[in-house]
Amino acid sequence: MGVVVRRASVEDAWELTRLRRVMLKNFQEIYDDQWEYACKDTFEQALADPDGMIQAFVVDAGDFPGKLAACSIGLIHQRLPSPDNHSGLIGYIQSVSTDPDYRRRGYARAVVEATLEWLDSCGVPKTELAASSMGDSLYRELGFSDPRFGTHLSRWLPAQV
Repeated sequence: MGVVVRRASVEDAWELTRLRRVMLKNFQEIYDDQWEYACKDTFEQALADPDGMIQAFVVDAGDFPGKLAACSIGLIHQRLPSPDNHSGLIGYIQSVSTDPDYRRRGYARAVVEATLEWLDSCGVPKTELAASSMGDSLYRELGFSDPRFGTHLSRWLPAQV
């Protein structure tokens, strides 16, 4: 049986915040936990709207009810239209994180693929992310490449303008 991914709900806000902390600790020391309350509130507000521009995709930790094993957050931004993006919609993936106890099981791939499917279904022609060295090979396997402009890796759907 494959990995079961679901769209996160408001009830997942604290767990999503916990996994965000796990991800951020790979990049920096965290000395302040006050940001976590704002993060949880932001998740609650965003996930209350099932058609909203921020959605999270998660894998549950089956052995602990209410605990998440992995997550990926998708955001849709409206930018100005351009010759290669007539809608101006840009997707962004952030906070891809897997609890250390659940790594090497394909969970990150599964949640990122679900996030990309959601962005694609919303008509988003371009998706960006900032890759860590841990995730770089996965993202490249999923179609992300070096940026045309700027510093983010980008993934373009074929023949979408």
